[in-house]
Amino acid sequence: MFDTMTLTKIVGAFCGAFLVFMLGSWAAETLYHTGGGHGEGEVAGYTIETGAEEAPAEAADAGPAFAEVFAVADVKAGEKLFSQCKACHKLDGKNGTGPHLDGVVGREVGKAEGFAYSAAMAGHGGAWTPEEISNFIANPKGYIEGTKMGYAGMKKIGDRANLVAYLASLPG
Repeated sequence: MFDTMTLTKIVGAFCGAFLVFMLGSWAAETLYHTGGGHGEGEVAGYTIETGAEEAPAEAADAGPAFAEVFAVADVKAGEKLFSQCKACHKLDGKNGTGPHLDGVVGREVGKAEGFAYSAAMAGHGGAWTPEEISNFIANPKGYIEGTKMGYAGMKKIGDRANLVAYLASLPG
């Protein structure tokens, strides 16, 4: 069935195909190569002015202030968002993996009774105002470096406002 000549033809066919693809690649790169120092500083292409440089960059990044969004926050939507927090936080005054969150709005940072906070959180100081909570849950590790909270963050300001409104509605 397979003799030496058949095997040699098969190997030769694969090598020939490989050689054709290699030479084709080399030829295409040579023909269509745009780099290599030709034209020093010139770019092959056209620049289309859109006027984007004229607009202030801050206006694109800045959204509504948290206070504005918090003023119209939806407590029911915040209650649904709290499901992301339930794995670590409780609302019955008992600490879990994280401290209990009932009465958190207005409480001193790092002061839930019976919870062992990280040194960074305990030393942060201040009180948990709605804006402070929003800033923290947007990026916990970026806001208080060294916190033990392993949450990646809640990026949407509306979601944060709703969640904080729900937490603020809870009795302390």
